[in-house]
Amino acid sequence: MTTKQIGDFGENEACKFLESNGIKVLKRNYHERGGEIDIIAKDGETIVFAEVKTRISKDYGTPAEFVDYKKREKIVKTAIAYLGTDDINMRFDVIEVMYKPKGDALLVTEINHIKEAF
Repeated sequence: MTTKQIGDFGENEACKFLESNGIKVLKRNYHERGGEIDIIAKDGETIVFAEVKTRISKDYGTPAEFVDYKKREKIVKTAIAYLGTDDINMRFDVIEVMYKPKGDALLVTEINHIKEAF
């Protein structure tokens, strides 16, 4: 399975997780001027910008640890471009999706939703 397929799997699982918790997914893979946001959602009156990290293990750190300063900065700039303002209720989340292979498929072993991650 390619890295893109694993990433798409993680994003699909993250969207299902959000929706099962009453958070409405508005957009996926939003691109703007060199930045990308995996999931844009609405949680009540708050717009949520979520970065999804999908990993098979935590041997080299948690998935959230791979959202470094430079990545966070790009996400924030892209979010403001999407909204057209920063004067709105918004938050930045990280969704960690852990998985294991099961035959030709992938099986989610854990989802950790970190609200207000940065």
